[in-house]
Amino acid sequence: MTTPTAPTGTTVPPVPTANALTGKRRIAFASFVDENYLPGFLTLLRSLALSNPNVCEDFLVLHDGLRPDSVAKIRSLHPRTDFRRVNAEHYDTYAKGDQDNYLVRKAYFILDVFRVRDYDTVITLDTDMVVLDDLGELLRLREGLAAVPQFFYGQHKLNSGLLVIQREYLSDAFCAELDEVGRAGTYELDKHDQGILNAVLDGDFVHLDARYNFVKRRLSGDLPVPEGTAILHFTGRHKPWQGGEAGYAEAEARWHEHDLSDAEFHAAYLAAGGAKHHDLLVHYGTPHVLRTSDVESARKVAAAHIAAGEYQEAVDLLSPLRIPVDEAWPHEVLGHALMSVSRYEEARAQLLLAAAAPNRAATAYGRLAQIAWIHGDDEGAARHALQGLGVDPTHRANRLMHLRTTGLTPPAEGPASGQLAHVAFYMERQGNAGDKLLPESVRLAFGPDTGPSRWHSVHAHRLFDEAALERVNARRGLVIGGGGLFIPDTAPNGNSGWQWNVPDDVLERIDVPVLVYAVGFNAFDGQAYGHGRKRFLSSLRKLVERSAFFGLRNHGSIEKVRDLLPPELQDKVRFQPCPTTVTRQLVQGWRDPADRENTILVNAAYDRAGLRFGHDYGHFLGEMATAITALGEQAEVKCVAHSLDDERIAFDLRREHGISLPVIPMYDFDNDAIRDTYARTKLVIGMRGHAGMIPFGCGTPVVSLISHPKMAYFLADIERPEWGISVHDRHLGARLTERVTELLADHAATVADVHGRQQELWKVTEANAADLRVIVGR
Repeated sequence: MTTPTAPTGTTVPPVPTANALTGKRRIAFASFVDENYLPGFLTLLRSLALSNPNVCEDFLVLHDGLRPDSVAKIRSLHPRTDFRRVNAEHYDTYAKGDQDNYLVRKAYFILDVFRVRDYDTVITLDTDMVVLDDLGELLRLREGLAAVPQFFYGQHKLNSGLLVIQREYLSDAFCAELDEVGRAGTYELDKHDQGILNAVLDGDFVHLDARYNFVKRRLSGDLPVPEGTAILHFTGRHKPWQGGEAGYAEAEARWHEHDLSDAEFHAAYLAAGGAKHHDLLVHYGTPHVLRTSDVESARKVAAAHIAAGEYQEAVDLLSPLRIPVDEAWPHEVLGHALMSVSRYEEARAQLLLAAAAPNRAATAYGRLAQIAWIHGDDEGAARHALQGLGVDPTHRANRLMHLRTTGLTPPAEGPASGQLAHVAFYMERQGNAGDKLLPESVRLAFGPDTGPSRWHSVHAHRLFDEAALERVNARRGLVIGGGGLFIPDTAPNGNSGWQWNVPDDVLERIDVPVLVYAVGFNAFDGQAYGHGRKRFLSSLRKLVERSAFFGLRNHGSIEKVRDLLPPELQDKVRFQPCPTTVTRQLVQGWRDPADRENTILVNAAYDRAGLRFGHDYGHFLGEMATAITALGEQAEVKCVAHSLDDERIAFDLRREHGISLPVIPMYDFDNDAIRDTYARTKLVIGMRGHAGMIPFGCGTPVVSLISHPKMAYFLADIERPEWGISVHDRHLGARLTERVTELLADHAATVADVHGRQQELWKVTEANAADLRVIVGR
């Protein structure tokens, strides 16, 4: 059997970083730290974590020399520190012969912060501050340079210590202004003044409430710290770690609340209420568990690992501990972690222990049902699901599993010798509409018969065991696709590290042609494979080696996967567009609609919302409200929900902005209804990948809301990057309105452009189809 080479014209262009593609803001805190102020900085870090337990941005530590043990202390308190040594030569320019003056050096640090180029927002904090309350408002700021005006010395000057600096100020032009004033020496530097910066700004900055830089001197006479103070600033010569100052006992007591040993600090963080950031919880919780063997703390840390797709890490943390028999929740979490690395028998034992407790039983039974289903035991899965429903009749996972495994009528398949086997994610009722359409679309690329007479279905998430291997090897070939199967956490398993649950030794014994068709590399911006990366890389390499055809659905995925392969395998990876993008060519008897409804459909996605939106969800929602209000004058705007969670945008717009959107529950539609709905609308604004690709394939114009690199990958492939706008775009509402208005202005021409772009993808698909016919014999 000869493996065809990739078609010409598929050279992979360089792909920008995920951050550049999604436009997700990079935010960092920054402080200038020296040995004298190190005790204050360590306390600042502890206070930041305890008052904002769900915030973990990069922290830039600017310094002009720190001892190794000081660096280690800082790293132990923050998992994302970036040490940057300042250029001491600048002291001669600005120091005026006073190089040892900390105020002068700190003023120089301010100048160095403005030379940062790898972040969109930088928040400076002085080392003599403690954080006492939520800083969310600062993290959500998008424009200008923000600071608290001086309390005593004129409102046109900013107070030292806290700055929120946006990208337009992190520029060569603004640095040139600072340098010019600094060299001229036309500024005054004293303990109340940012000197050079105030001289340049001359009062032109965004004024923040005093609670974000509440200076100690306002509390003279032992006044208490006001409720709601977010940042308390110990200005003046006498610092709390140096013995403090008479008359400020109440303020200094707040500082000493955070002057803790590592053990005290770790315990305080674990005990704090509210949501916690994964990186902080793992960074502080792991040494706390190793020190104390506390099972409840270990459960929290392991659950954070699981939420981030770090399943082996969760197993490694919980397994050595002696979990009391009646501690149901840790047993359930360990069971979840074990099943996610395919240690199924051990997982069953843990989940059965968890099922004994009423408050964890429904979830435990749901996982037991999942394990049974993975192993092809529909009867056992239905039994466990029913047990879970007996505990909690509203438990969605158990209800869906019970529906999935009862009342089944096996399809009447044709002769095995005439079939292709098809590994795919077969979506359930009320599942994601895009995933529901994908298997049929892939099959259409091989011919009009998509039913059981020609196809043998293999669910990607079920264990591909010896029996499955025997069934597949009896067929003409094995098709794997489509969809974003290369992702670590949609269906975690320790056999492959991606969605197809196939052990290496079984994969190697497939003796029919393996055709990987239109699969995508679906990792989000900021998502990693953790300790499962080695397992994934091994499985990926074996899959490519074994494949007679290896086609990925966009050039971004091609570059990502080629980077993971040895040189001798890289050329096997080729471009195969998602078949949903050429729907008009694949569906027999397709007719473009004679008339379209005067509607615009909007789709938003909420899975992994933190990775999609960061701190910008409120901004996104407000900008969408602006756009929807404006576009509503041109057409009726409706929400199209690919999954139940997608309806959230309609709820949030109604609650926050008083906008009511009709909801189209596409998760309840069959494939024909999905295609028909998208073919008859005028335009789709979509955040999900298939809320762009499916309407495009039906000939409908699209504008993508980019929160995932794959959206930008697709638009690059069709050479229309202007059809995408980042969900983080500062002017999203205005830009979206303008872009949609342009596309609707000459709708016929826009549709013709869509058809033309689609034709280019169809040429690639046809060329690949010719090779596939050679491989599978017809």
